[in-house]
Amino acid sequence: MNYNVKVNKIGMSAMELYEECGCLIIFDDIAPEELAEIAVLHEEGEIKRDIKVGDEIILGKHGYKVTAVGTEAMLTLKELGHCTFKFTGKSEAEVPGQIELAGENHPVIEIGDYISFK
Repeated sequence: MNYNVKVNKIGMSAMELYEECGCLIIFDDIAPEELAEIAVLHEEGEIKRDIKVGDEIILGKHGYKVTAVGTEAMLTLKELGHCTFKFTGKSEAEVPGQIELAGENHPVIEIGDYISFK
């Protein structure tokens, strides 16, 4: 695995945000409280190489194909464990910190699951 972190907390509004806009926000455990409410928080982890189009992101039990990586996504992921996953499968990220994903299943994340890519 090029990145593998354990989910430690799920903000009260994290999955609600996904239902409203198709976004899943992740942060290291150090996220400020106002952001922690809308995010999936995970342990810190080492990124062995940058995520690129064609990689597979695994969220819990489901895998998703990376279709676009925003210009700032790797920087914020390395520094804060933060990015926004958007599940539209578009070939361009709408915002710099976003990673676009394509896949069949809606994300189901539970405490103790892993976020990884290979």
